[in-house]
Amino acid sequence: MNLFHLKISPQSAEYHLREGGQCSNFANRVAGCSYRMCKLTIFSISLTLWFTVSAAEARLPEWLTRPLSMGDALNTALAQNATILKANSDLAAAHGMAVQTRAVALPQLQASGQYKDTDPNAVEPLGTMAQPHQNWNAGLQILQNVYTGGKMVAAIRSATAMQQQALAVYRTVVADTLLQVRLAYYDVLLAAQQISVREASVKLLQQELADQQHRFKAGAVPHFNVLRAEVTLANERPFLIQARNNYRIAKNNLANLLGYNLPHEIWEDIPLNLTESFNLAPFAVNLPDAIQQALAQRTELTVARKNVDLQKLNVVSAKAGYQPTVQVFAGYDWFNTKATQPVELDHDIHGWNAGAQLIWNIFDGALTVGKVTQAKALYRKSQTELVDQSRQIELAVRTAYSSFIQAQETLVSQAKVQEQADEVLREAQVQAAAGTGTQLDVLNAETSLTQARMTQFQAQHDYVAARARFERAIGTDLAPLK
Repeated sequence: MNLFHLKISPQSAEYHLREGGQCSNFANRVAGCSYRMCKLTIFSISLTLWFTVSAAEARLPEWLTRPLSMGDALNTALAQNATILKANSDLAAAHGMAVQTRAVALPQLQASGQYKDTDPNAVEPLGTMAQPHQNWNAGLQILQNVYTGGKMVAAIRSATAMQQQALAVYRTVVADTLLQVRLAYYDVLLAAQQISVREASVKLLQQELADQQHRFKAGAVPHFNVLRAEVTLANERPFLIQARNNYRIAKNNLANLLGYNLPHEIWEDIPLNLTESFNLAPFAVNLPDAIQQALAQRTELTVARKNVDLQKLNVVSAKAGYQPTVQVFAGYDWFNTKATQPVELDHDIHGWNAGAQLIWNIFDGALTVGKVTQAKALYRKSQTELVDQSRQIELAVRTAYSSFIQAQETLVSQAKVQEQADEVLREAQVQAAAGTGTQLDVLNAETSLTQARMTQFQAQHDYVAARARFERAIGTDLAPLK
């Protein structure tokens, strides 16, 4: 598969460069030489570019040129798509946040130690006994919250809800991304078919032009027919150019969604080898069942429900500020003695300790009142968001359903249009050859055939795209195909 095509031959160079037996301005810019040297230069450039393209093809990685089915595309996106990879990192970060939230309910073990050496002149003696200027101590303590006004229970439940919410967010990102990949795959297929249609149209118009030129030379038609055929052909070429550009853009978009790092040697055309076509199998749709399925399966609603749970638990945590905090602790301490003369650092005193403590903020400057007010407001907001999200999902299902019905009806309506357009063109050509029809009838028939082909392929694309969007709307798992 060539990366691009440069069609330059000595004959075409002669056509473009010769002007009265001398090199044109273009030829002077290319070679600045005589006509023969211009042909040699153009041939050398063509040969160099051909070898460059061939070498680039040889260096293309296998993963870029291998056959790519829809399932392969979806699997590749799962492994390489940047949006999915970032969502995976967010999922890991959410797990870390859940661990932090749960930490308030777990015991804390602390170890401490200190060594201190003071200038002897700065140590005040105690009576007649000199105080040591070297001191050390060490300790180990475990601290456990016993009562926090419901904050510990809320923290444990919040950690679980956060993990479930993060997983739902991740699944939402994956589903949206896989839908984009599927649509991009369909766009590439459509763009390739549009090129075929436009190329066939150009070929038909070229044949019509050649026929009119032959008839004009034979004196059967006026020169006006030749001019009209030339104009019609010239008007069709931009559509072919646009179709090729759409094909390049569609493949670039698909490659980007697949997370491909394209070699810099690829300039214009990415050599993707898609192996599938549009799946036009019938798809049964029942709107009430679809809405119920969406409300039960859409991960966006799971995210909203978990947000309601989290905000409710935040109210409990905020109200915990009104309650006392009770903690128990136990530990073991070591420190050097200060009563021996001379001081011996290895002579230590050690022992265990245990106890309990109560902390109660009688007045915290209305800090707890503010936290409770904020938490309650966010809780009410989360409830409103859940109701609104449900309505939005139902609207999305109804919209996707309507679009699918339109695409389905359009596809059915175009089932035999191309056959009819082929027959119209054949009859127009027969009538024109018999003298009972006009050139305009033939050109109109060719235009109608091209439009019928384009409409049919567009209808096929719209059908599979509408089905993919409907499946996403109802929460159907768009996992890789087997």
